[in-house]
Amino acid sequence: MTEHYIAEEKTAALATVRGPGTAKDAIKLVLLSLFGIFVFFVPVEFQGKSSIPLDHAVTIVKNLLGPVAPWLMLALICLGTIRPFITGTWKQSATKAIFAFLNIPGLVAAVLMLTAPPAWLADESIGPFLWVTLVQSVGLIVPIGAIFLGFLIGFGLMEFVGVFVRPIMRPVWKTPGRSAVDAVASFVGSYSLGLLLTNRMYKTGGYTAKEAAIIATGFSTVSVTFMVVVAKALNIMDHWLLYFFVSLIVTYLVTAISVRIPPLSTIPNDYYPGSTPSPEVEIKKGKFLHAWAQARGTLQSSPGVFKTMWLNFKDGILMASAILPSIMSVGLIGLLLSKYTPLFDWMGWIFYPINSLLGFSDPTNTGKALSLGLVEMFLPAGQMGAEAPTVDAFIIAVVSVSAVIFLSAMVPSILATEIPISFWKLIVIWFERVILSLVLTAPLAHLILGQV
Repeated sequence: MTEHYIAEEKTAALATVRGPGTAKDAIKLVLLSLFGIFVFFVPVEFQGKSSIPLDHAVTIVKNLLGPVAPWLMLALICLGTIRPFITGTWKQSATKAIFAFLNIPGLVAAVLMLTAPPAWLADESIGPFLWVTLVQSVGLIVPIGAIFLGFLIGFGLMEFVGVFVRPIMRPVWKTPGRSAVDAVASFVGSYSLGLLLTNRMYKTGGYTAKEAAIIATGFSTVSVTFMVVVAKALNIMDHWLLYFFVSLIVTYLVTAISVRIPPLSTIPNDYYPGSTPSPEVEIKKGKFLHAWAQARGTLQSSPGVFKTMWLNFKDGILMASAILPSIMSVGLIGLLLSKYTPLFDWMGWIFYPINSLLGFSDPTNTGKALSLGLVEMFLPAGQMGAEAPTVDAFIIAVVSVSAVIFLSAMVPSILATEIPISFWKLIVIWFERVILSLVLTAPLAHLILGQV
């Protein structure tokens, strides 16, 4: 039966590869994919500044918008605040209700920042950091980045690459080969895209509960566009490619370890109730043939370059509108607790022993920064600041990404899915990932960046 299925797959793949327009599709796939790689990964010099093209594009748009930019950010926050109540999504769960109502003080804080902020909000480390460094950066970079994201995930590149990495998925991460595409989509795209794919696969029998939980908490981290914001805040854009690839490697290594320890290891390998399980048939021969067939299938089913860009832009607008109010509410709460209470100082002491062993210049401040990462993944960058030593800043930037879990957006997003994982298990997974990320990243940073 399996041999018959594989034979049918091979016949279908051959028909796809040898069909009309093959050469044209191949050229289109290569050119569009190379353009996506260029936009996100190739540093270029522009006006005396070396950075990736996406970063330059955001700077150009920000300069063109001038004084209009803050008001557009306020409009996005308004949209994100009222949308859950208009669509009724705030009623779907207690978590969604809590975060929907938290958006309201976030909107108030945004209005105050544009009018007459009180002294406590006008503090450079509070309001201006959230409003200028995070909100205005994220509010521009997410929609603009979404426009170009389709060149990486919408025209077959991921499907092509995914076939070749299938053989390592099960032994290393205990997930099926098809999850390779999901994992890349989650990391390169965004946690929201990744969770959407994961939840859909789980409900249709493509993943078990354990596999879905592994993918959701192990790969669904912030997108490349968010990483640019973190790198800029910590002044490490000169090391962008190093930062990106170390973050990717560390994130995947940490996931490979965390799947073998509780709580992930204790989640049952059960399929979604009522779903039809669809175990994957491994392709051992003709991988290039199948890779090209899948890539071409995606390419041919895409709505076209410009429509893809437009659809992604709309998704980026909605995503930004959902994130910005959380930054101005949950992020603000976290910063206020950090500044006016000892809560995160106390939490930071948990990390003091390992921070000292790993050679941080200020283990106490670094511990506090790591603790703030539980609230919002951007807050560690704000705590460290652009003047932090390069090695320290680099490690914190990587951990901010590889920790995956944060309360302002990621946790409510996971809890809103059908994936059976509780709030407290997510907190434990966050702690495990922070410790493992530190252990893996610090030696690399000291070695590669040449500081002790």
